[in-house]
Amino acid sequence: MTFPEKAKALLLSDIHEMSNDPRQFVKNPDTDFTRKRKFGFNDLLRFLISMQSGTTGHELLKYFDYKTDAITNSGFIQQRDKLHPDAMRHLLLRFNDHFTFKLYKGKYQLIACDGCEFNIARNPDDHDTFHPPPAGRTAVKGHNMIHTVSLFDLLNKRYLDCVIQPGRKKNEFRAICDLADRFHYQGCPVFIADRGFSCYNFYAHANVDNIFFLVRAKDINTKRYLNTKTLPDFIDTNVELILTRSQSKKKRSRPDLDDKYRYLCNDVSFDYIENGSSTEYPLSFRVVRVEVAQGVFENLITNIPIDDVSADELKHWYHMRWGIETSFRDLKHTIGTVNFISKKIEFIVQELWARLILFNFCALIALHVIVVKKDAKFVYQVNFSMALKICHHFIRLREREPPPDVVGLIGSHTLPIRPGRSFPRRNRLKKAASFCHRFS
Repeated sequence: MTFPEKAKALLLSDIHEMSNDPRQFVKNPDTDFTRKRKFGFNDLLRFLISMQSGTTGHELLKYFDYKTDAITNSGFIQQRDKLHPDAMRHLLLRFNDHFTFKLYKGKYQLIACDGCEFNIARNPDDHDTFHPPPAGRTAVKGHNMIHTVSLFDLLNKRYLDCVIQPGRKKNEFRAICDLADRFHYQGCPVFIADRGFSCYNFYAHANVDNIFFLVRAKDINTKRYLNTKTLPDFIDTNVELILTRSQSKKKRSRPDLDDKYRYLCNDVSFDYIENGSSTEYPLSFRVVRVEVAQGVFENLITNIPIDDVSADELKHWYHMRWGIETSFRDLKHTIGTVNFISKKIEFIVQELWARLILFNFCALIALHVIVVKKDAKFVYQVNFSMALKICHHFIRLREREPPPDVVGLIGSHTLPIRPGRSFPRRNRLKKAASFCHRFS
């Protein structure tokens, strides 16, 4: 059995195991999926993972090989409505557990954490996701959006977990704390995040959960950490603070350390001190300031000891964080996550988890392929975009259909590695794909 066939067999066995006892994965355990039907629990999960970007009816026809006894759109919606919101997340975690993770220097699991937005079908009545047009822009109709915060293993190109929030209620501070609290993988995880995740609450959660973190911070925040008005070009120092919600100096237990105290108002989330309490919380971390370009400096906050990892290596780790940005591109466009077949938020969440599972399945196989060295100017790597498409076709095949040479196909599509290339980032608002004009 080839590695792609083994990976597929493990994924299907996980689905089969869940379908044998679906009670913990459905909304009504006493009634849902208790009768044998044409489109049962097993078929539902397989369809969600393998479907493409067409309309619901078209995707169902393809799944049933264009037979007249294919399930109707209504029947499919009734079946998927029975699925518990955590069912697909369980399958993602279960599938990841089958495979080991490559570690940096055999010790650190480098995990990027970042947010990503997905535009969905326009619905002005959904106030949690609808963003109205700017004042005076009558030509703009507004749009609906959901926000995700994901954990992505940088060396293994696999998604580990995700928090999905309505676009108008996104809270990245809360999301990364929740992800840290429920992180279940072994080893020495290092959460690498951009400055949108820099907060005391996450630092404290990471310390409690025995997780390392590496977060970029703004100059204004770093000055507050160090209690200084100016920042030197290079810093690598440990900072010890005492957090409190009381401004009364008389209530401080260590008045001799007045410069170490940092006041948190009630509007700032911090889960380890209740509002109005005089409790004090000691917090220590490391502040590193490095030069990322000529005359350009960035601040990195971490709890990794100075003796374990140098400032230059932390700079390299943060540079690797860009891998999650390129993964979003493949997740959205290569395997078509932006083309939701649903309007209901609950169903869109199902599709997002299914696409994360599909991405992990494809990434496992793609990284298993060894690229033959060529006598050429550049070193070559797998064309990850083509590999995702090949693996997507492979997972859609039924057991009776002969599989292609997945490893050979992926190995024949390579790209040169051109170090030092960079392109300007273009931020553009893209509307949700219409349901009416899709074909795949």
